[in-house]
Amino acid sequence: MRHIAIIGSGPAGYYTAEAAQKRFGPEVQVDIIDRLPVPFGLIRFGVAPDHQSIKAVSDRYEKVALSDNVRFVGNVAVGSDVGVDELQQHYDAVVLATGAPNDRKLEIPGGDLPGVLGSAAFVGWYNGHPDFADLKPTLEGRHVVIIGNGNVALDVARILAKTRSEFVGSDIVSHALDALDSAATEEITILGRRGPHQIAMTPKELGELGHLARATVRVDKDDLPDPGEDVLLEPGIRKSVTHLREFAAIPEAFRADKSISINFDFFAAPVAVEGDGQVERIRIERTRLDDQLRSMATGETYELDCSLIISCIGYQTPPIDGVPYEHGRGRFANVEGRILPGLYCVGWARRGPSGTIGTNRPDGANIVELIAEDWAAGLGTADKLGRVGLDGLLQSRGINAVQFSDWKKIEEAEIARARDGAPREKFVRIDDMIAAQK
Repeated sequence: MRHIAIIGSGPAGYYTAEAAQKRFGPEVQVDIIDRLPVPFGLIRFGVAPDHQSIKAVSDRYEKVALSDNVRFVGNVAVGSDVGVDELQQHYDAVVLATGAPNDRKLEIPGGDLPGVLGSAAFVGWYNGHPDFADLKPTLEGRHVVIIGNGNVALDVARILAKTRSEFVGSDIVSHALDALDSAATEEITILGRRGPHQIAMTPKELGELGHLARATVRVDKDDLPDPGEDVLLEPGIRKSVTHLREFAAIPEAFRADKSISINFDFFAAPVAVEGDGQVERIRIERTRLDDQLRSMATGETYELDCSLIISCIGYQTPPIDGVPYEHGRGRFANVEGRILPGLYCVGWARRGPSGTIGTNRPDGANIVELIAEDWAAGLGTADKLGRVGLDGLLQSRGINAVQFSDWKKIEEAEIARARDGAPREKFVRIDDMIAAQK
């Protein structure tokens, strides 16, 4: 019997477990270890609460989790409760599938002022992540600035702009829903260093902004390239740019009854955040594109008054003691997924924050093939203790792991406490999660 430990229960972790089942059959046991008592990682805490169809992929992961040779081990923090080196003593392969849950820092003067939030923190807040349950976003001001031109920036803008009734059917947590419902937001500006042709926004998500009950979208026609240049774009980006052109053409008369304006500000690079102990404004420099489509400073600056800035500029994988790490790329140091003998990484922990949820499926399959190659080459002994060894370690340290059956009790309790029209009301405290399974 071979034993694999996967650290992280998000898409990359479960796709890797699924691939291991298919590749090795009943001759392998897989433990999926997570520091939280609840599984599914990015699906639970990263996917927007109003995108329930995307969250449904967790049904596939549940089938994997309920099989005989895969086990969920929640409420166990690798690095503090148990070390990677200790796991390697008990498992033939250890796979880091921790994702990239940490915000990339906004490294400009004033970027650490109160009122500047990273998207991981803000998204985690409205998605009920325990790490951000006590976050207090500054929602008393009229103007919010979002930095970034990807889908996360779109999610943040859409969540800020929606009415309470538009959240029916979503699993946004109640404390966030109440705070957003009483927010004073009138204007949302989305900053992008480059132009419309360089956005990383998909058509579906961008198009959603055009159907919000109280919000209108503004795009400056002068920022848009000549329409003839759109034919050179990849089809998805071309559709997104078409949405931007449609937004630019919205008549002012149509905007009159909208209380929130979502403004796209292209060719705009933030250079400083200013304020007396709190965000009061952001200073921005106009950019232009060089021949390689890189943003170049022009020296022209302007300011926008605001009280909340949400930076959607990327994520990083948190380092783990003893594991080689690439600080410049925010991921584990690896060669196609191999870190050290018997130690691997997958998903965003391997490649950085790129690709979609589905990208992790072939990634997981590739890592399992590497494991198979290494085992065939004689790496490992096939006589390690696996989960028996882990259970002994946890018991000796008084750590009570959460099993998948325990998670199902937590899930049942969340469904039972849901407000009208919501699929669940998530627990946002680990103690409450633990109590719900008893």
